[in-house]
Amino acid sequence: MASLTQLDYIIAVDEEKNFSRAAKKCHVSQPSLSAQVQKLEDALGVIVFDRSKKPIVTTAKGMEVLKQAQVVLREHRKLKTIINDRGELSGTFKLGIIPSLSSYILPLFIESFSRRYPQVKIQINELKTEKILSDLYDDKLDGGILVTPLYDNKIIERTLFFEKFYVFCSESHKLYMKKTVSEKDLDSGSVWLLEEGHCFRDQVIKVCSLNKNNHVLENINFESGSLETLINLIRQGRGYTLLPELATKNLLKSEKKNNLKEFINPAPTREVSLVHSRSFSLLDILNALEEEIILNLPAHIKSLKRKNINIIDI
Repeated sequence: MASLTQLDYIIAVDEEKNFSRAAKKCHVSQPSLSAQVQKLEDALGVIVFDRSKKPIVTTAKGMEVLKQAQVVLREHRKLKTIINDRGELSGTFKLGIIPSLSSYILPLFIESFSRRYPQVKIQINELKTEKILSDLYDDKLDGGILVTPLYDNKIIERTLFFEKFYVFCSESHKLYMKKTVSEKDLDSGSVWLLEEGHCFRDQVIKVCSLNKNNHVLENINFESGSLETLINLIRQGRGYTLLPELATKNLLKSEKKNNLKEFINPAPTREVSLVHSRSFSLLDILNALEEEIILNLPAHIKSLKRKNINIIDI
């Protein structure tokens, strides 16, 4: 019979592809971890890892064992949550959030959540959408804040708010003289983009009907991982980009008046949701997190409905 400790160990080895690193991750000696993994394999009559390969490879049968191990450990955590529930919200919640949201949404609610629920430990990682989803599947994350819809039947989405897009342009750009813009006003040769892997990049490409290979400066190929970098490039140079509404909050008053342009209705808009996998156990913390985020949203975003908006799928 496999122990929970042994199941933790094989999952660590599978993730690290190395017994030494897995032992360090589990805070045990390598000989102890190796011995426990060997005991598990002997008890099951299955070779979980092919040790002849570098890095270590999980066998086909081993993958089946790992999938079941994840189920057992998840149900054990759920049982512990039920047993430890004494009315006060407590526990650890691992949250992933996409970069184009983190710097704008976290300051809105994280301090108030910390004060309201002092016994809840939130571990926050800034990750791209693909990584958040894979970590949710593998129970490495408990929840994520990202752009939806995902069209993934393994994931449950809780819509938090809708956020309109704006154009932010330099003084030298032709859009600077416009009061409002439409999608047909957007050219593909002067837009700054985030790097590959950011869902916001895909949204901008979709709104602007862009060729992904265009560059603002012909001899410079630059794609950023930060919206703030794009804003500063436009402030000091030329071109434009699209900004989600929360990202416009910290612009200068003069920039909001002159450089920031609204779209003609229906305005392109993205849907932001709190998501989790279907095999979820920390429901009370998730509910509290959802409530705190919505409570602290700016009133004009909190009240935004689907009327006169055009959701951009990624």
